[in-house]
Amino acid sequence: MTPAAPSPAVPGTRPEGSRDEREAAARVREMFARIAPRYDLANHVLSFSLDHLWRRRAAREFLAILQQPGARVLDLCCGTGDLAFALDRARAEAPGASRNHRLPIIGSDFVEPMLTRAREKARAGQRAAVFAAADALHLPFPDACFDLVTAAFGFRNLANYEQGLREIARVLKRGGRVGILEFSEPGSGPIAAVFRVYFRRILPWIGAAISGDREAYAYLPSSVQKFPSPVELTALLEKTGFADVHACAWNFGSVVLHSGRRA
Repeated sequence: MTPAAPSPAVPGTRPEGSRDEREAAARVREMFARIAPRYDLANHVLSFSLDHLWRRRAAREFLAILQQPGARVLDLCCGTGDLAFALDRARAEAPGASRNHRLPIIGSDFVEPMLTRAREKARAGQRAAVFAAADALHLPFPDACFDLVTAAFGFRNLANYEQGLREIARVLKRGGRVGILEFSEPGSGPIAAVFRVYFRRILPWIGAAISGDREAYAYLPSSVQKFPSPVELTALLEKTGFADVHACAWNFGSVVLHSGRRA
């Protein structure tokens, strides 16, 4: 019997006009570099500051790992560092927390202006987090070196989702956890319908007014529409080496925390 051909890699984001993965990545990098100065303000205004709550909830899901002495944590596509700071805050505020043996959270991103802002915030808030430039599809870390890898609202922007998950699996220790917090198309019902109108019609206009960049905030709802559904992303996580995969939906199904264990 002839062996079945391997399934093709799942493509990632494709900003308008991108012909391949390299162009898609370049467009995303340029776009986020432009909006970095007002990125935090836009996030908080557009989410009615609920983005703080979503990150705190995500961080608490991984408290068992965060409390382990010497736990190594990587926050991918970290942007200006808000999830890395939420992870550090969660472990610092946990009952019986100690600063002894607490390694800094490592945040990585391939948009340098975002990292510049993250470093400024880390110094101002005295957070145990360090930030380094890295491409999530080709991470500069050895195999099996992290206990937890997270990403918040950035995984969706990868040029190849399957390759991104395979890199996460590669750098995770066996039994390590992954957490991907992402936007998703909401389900049915009147509230979900209202959210869809806001997300597709109103949000791009407000985002453009705050950031001065119409393209970036037209891209956002488009990228969410094209992103794998929770069922599809669960299947992809399982395909790329994760077990005990769960998807927990918040905010009427518009925000989903995907988690799993490195098998």
